[in-house]
Amino acid sequence: MLDTFDDIYFMKKALQEAEIAFNKGEVPVGAVIVLQNKIIARAHNLTETLNDVTAHAEMQAFTAAADFLGGKYLRDCTLYVTLEPCQMCAGASYWAQIGKIVYAATDLERGFKELKTTLHPKTKVISGILAEEASKLLKKFFVEKRNLN
Repeated sequence: MLDTFDDIYFMKKALQEAEIAFNKGEVPVGAVIVLQNKIIARAHNLTETLNDVTAHAEMQAFTAAADFLGGKYLRDCTLYVTLEPCQMCAGASYWAQIGKIVYAATDLERGFKELKTTLHPKTKVISGILAEEASKLLKKFFVEKRNLN
């Protein structure tokens, strides 16, 4: 198999989910969960649509992946998400025992690193993959939101 399925490839898929969120008026965060180079879950923020503060992209992806696998543990999976997970999503990743988290943009205010949220000890983390693209989309969303209000 060609090595085309890398972190950039899957982060682009997460960015497509973020675009869907953007077009729905949701904060543009997208996520995919990958197992053995196959996407098993795709999700984006749905907090406005569902009127649910817990409906972050990661939470939606964890639920979909667990449903797909028929089990709650995601040890062999990788979460690709366009924004550094918040405390809630990082906590959920701990309980799901996600194998790896790859995120694009850093959240300097609400990200799990800033808030010192503990991840599962076996979870690997990679940051900064397509960070510029993810940051641009987030900035565009909030500029447009401010201009509407």
